[in-house]
Amino acid sequence: MVYLKTEEEIEKIRTASRYAMEILFYLKEFIKEGIRTKDLEKLCEERLKKSKKIKPAFKGYNGYPYTLCVSVNEEVVHGMPSDRVLKEGDIVSLDFGVVYEGYYGDVAYTFAVGKISKEAERLIKVTEEALYKGIEMAREGNRLYDISFAIQSHVEKNGFSVVREFVGHGIGRSLHEEPQIPNFGEKGTGMRLKKGMVFAIEPMVNMGRSEVSIRENGWTAYAKDMSLSAHFEHTVAITDDGPEILSRV
Repeated sequence: MVYLKTEEEIEKIRTASRYAMEILFYLKEFIKEGIRTKDLEKLCEERLKKSKKIKPAFKGYNGYPYTLCVSVNEEVVHGMPSDRVLKEGDIVSLDFGVVYEGYYGDVAYTFAVGKISKEAERLIKVTEEALYKGIEMAREGNRLYDISFAIQSHVEKNGFSVVREFVGHGIGRSLHEEPQIPNFGEKGTGMRLKKGMVFAIEPMVNMGRSEVSIRENGWTAYAKDMSLSAHFEHTVAITDDGPEILSRV
């Protein structure tokens, strides 16, 4: 079932989402050659402790043991913080969520580690553009897969591929609510969109083929062909005035 949110609920989701994005951009300052991914986890935890208003959304969720997901290079999503050291030319995707007064915010962003290749720059740029093209379709009266189609068509016309095993989702009192929002689909199909729906829209894009595998830890998904992968996510509400990016800071 898809729950339509009230203005009061959307305000709480907005607060959660902004906290989450602010912390991601705090962590951005530490993304440099030589830092370990588990150092980013520690910094994230320390930042969280400074606010008594929010709690981590991921830690303990379905048994996930960390606050932050840190996915490097070929890793698509759910990368576990570890002793892996970032190096010049890497790209790193941070996926993070918080809970504020019982409501969730969920965000992701892909960052460059120092100077990266032109093709890696283009992958990041196209993935972020695809996110905004999807968001633009999150309007009352449109169909759900209008979002999916907008993302897929932009990614594929640029020669990349969308990951199909992982999807965007509704969000609110739960981290993952209905509906699921794939990053591929047929325009003009799916449920009719309504004011009050709140979505976490999150294209995951591979430089090569779309297929993924899961590492032995049971969580980390990576591009099967070991190509680079990028991931962007915003929490978005459908309003009378169109889509509102609740996680914008």
